[in-house]
Amino acid sequence: MKDVRLIIVGFGKIGRGVAETILQKRQIMEEIGLNLKVVAVCEMKGCAVDPNGVDLKGLLEGKVRWGARKTLDVIREQDADVVVELTPGNIETGEPGLSHIKEALQVGKNVVTSNKSPLVVAYKELMELAKKNGVTLRFEATVGGAIPLINTFERELKANKARNIYGILNGTTNFILSKMIEEGVDFKSALKEAQDLGYAETNPDYDVKGIDTAAKVVILANSMLGMNIKLKDVKVEGIERITPEAVELAKQYGFVIKLVGDVAGREVSPRLIPEDHPLNVGGSLNAVQVETDIAGNITLIGRGAGPKETSSAILSDIIAVAEKN
Repeated sequence: MKDVRLIIVGFGKIGRGVAETILQKRQIMEEIGLNLKVVAVCEMKGCAVDPNGVDLKGLLEGKVRWGARKTLDVIREQDADVVVELTPGNIETGEPGLSHIKEALQVGKNVVTSNKSPLVVAYKELMELAKKNGVTLRFEATVGGAIPLINTFERELKANKARNIYGILNGTTNFILSKMIEEGVDFKSALKEAQDLGYAETNPDYDVKGIDTAAKVVILANSMLGMNIKLKDVKVEGIERITPEAVELAKQYGFVIKLVGDVAGREVSPRLIPEDHPLNVGGSLNAVQVETDIAGNITLIGRGAGPKETSSAILSDIIAVAEKN
C-alpha cells in the first residue's frame, strides 16, 4: 500500500467536495494500492494539520479546530507528496493560488489544481518551474469539470496532434441558452432561474460575459495546442445581448445558439450550431470537440461544474501523480 500525503488548500465547495470524495472512495483507492492521507487542510481561517491524517469527517462536521499556521508555511514545511490547490482566484493576478502553486513547486511538491487563474496568468512559468524541480503540475479540473479532456488526449491519443478544441465550456451559459431555446423565455428570466437553482452566481458576469470560457480557452491553447497566449489575446463576446427573437429565428432555420470557445481561433462568442450537431447539448452540460490529425473529430460530453464533478477530475489527477511517482 502506497501512502499519498495530501495538503488541501481551499475548503469551500470544491474543497469540501474533494474531502467527501476521498472518504467515499477510500476502499477503491486501497484496491488500486493507494492510501490517500490528508496531512493538512488550509483556508482563510487557518490550517488543520496532522501528520497522521486530518480527521476529514470531523472537519466537514465543524468539529476540528483550525490552527494559526499560515498556508505558505504549511506548504513549505509539511511533509507531503501533493498540494491540492482549490482556492478561488483573481483572473488578473492569479492570486492567492499563484503563490501557493509556486511555493509548492519550488519546494519539490507535486500540484493538482482546479484553479484557472494561476494557469491563465502564468502557465509557461509554472510548467517550467515544475520541470526544473522534477515535479508535476496537473489541472484537468480547470477546463471541463468531470470531462476528462486533457487526460484523454494525454493518455489515449498520444499519437495524435490536436488541431483545434471547440465547444461549450461553461455550464451556466448553456443552461441559460437552453432555457431560452426550449421555453422561449428572455435572457433575464433564464438567468434568474439559473441563479435560483445555484448554477449562476449573484454576480454572473464571469460566466455570461464569456470570461470563464475565455480562461479555459487560454489553458487549452497553451497546454494542448502548444501556444503561448494570455487572456488579452482572446476575443470575447458573451450572451447578454441574445434575444428570444434571435433564438426563434435560429430555430426556424434548424440552428441553436450556443456560447462556444474556439481555441485555435482564440475566440469566445455565441455561434449557430445545427440542431443535429453533437455540440447541441442541453441543460448545464458541457460538450467539447477535439479535432485531431489521425483520429479525426472526437466529442466529449459531460457535466462541467459542481463539487462532485470537479472532485472526479481532481482525484484522477492525484492518481496520475501517484502512478508517475
